[in-house]
Amino acid sequence: MSLTYRRALLKISGEALAGERGFGLDFTVIERLAGEIQAVREAKADLALVIGGGNIIRGIQASREGMERVTADNMGMLATVINALAVQGVLERHGLDTRVQTAIRMEALAEPYIRRRAIRHLEKGRVVIFAAGTGNPYFSTDTAAVLRALEIEAEILLKGTNVDGVYTADPRQDRSATFIPEVSFQDAIVRGLGVMDANAFGLCKDNRLPIQVFNISQPGAVLRILRGDRIGTIVR
Repeated sequence: MSLTYRRALLKISGEALAGERGFGLDFTVIERLAGEIQAVREAKADLALVIGGGNIIRGIQASREGMERVTADNMGMLATVINALAVQGVLERHGLDTRVQTAIRMEALAEPYIRRRAIRHLEKGRVVIFAAGTGNPYFSTDTAAVLRALEIEAEILLKGTNVDGVYTADPRQDRSATFIPEVSFQDAIVRGLGVMDANAFGLCKDNRLPIQVFNISQPGAVLRILRGDRIGTIVR
C-alpha cells in the first residue's frame, strides 16, 4: 500500500513507557513499540521520535513541590535522555539503525542535535530519537516535538497517548465524554480541547502541521496512520 505521509515525528509520553507500572520502564511496552517502528521502516517511511520523561520525573511537578524550576526542568530533560537510550537499545536489538540526538551536549552518550545531520540520518533509513527537549527550561517535550517536526520537514505529528484520541473531556474521569474524530485548530482552541500545551499547539497552528492523536497501544496504528487510515483524532 502507498504512504500518505512519508516522513513523520512520533511523540510518546514517558508515562506510556511505564505501562501499568506507572513509573520507570516497562520493557514489554518498549518491545511492542519497537515492533511498530520496525513495520514503519519496512514500509520505507522516515520516522523520528521525541519521548517525554514523566515516567521518571516531571519538571513542573517537582517545581511545585519546592524545587527551583530551572533545576527541576533540567532533571526532566535528563530523564528524556534515559528513556531515549532505553528505546534505542531495544530498537537496535530489532535490527534498526538508530541515532539519539540531544539538545544538551553529552557526546559520550549521544550526538548533539544538528538539524542537517538529523535529516541525513532519516534519508539513510535511520530512526532518529530527539532527547533533552529543546535544551531549555520552561518548554515541554510537546513543544520540542513540534519544533523538531518542523525542522526535519515532517508531514505530520503523531501524538501517542493512553486514550483513543481527543474527547470533549477526559474519558478516564468523565463517562459522558464524547470522542471527536476531527477538529480544526481554531475549534480546538475555542472549545478548550487539551490536545497539547499552548506553545506547542500554537506552533502547529501557525505552520499548518497536522496532529494525529491516537492510542499508542493499538496494534499497527502508526503504520496505518501513515497509510492514510483514520485512527484517533486528526487536528488540522
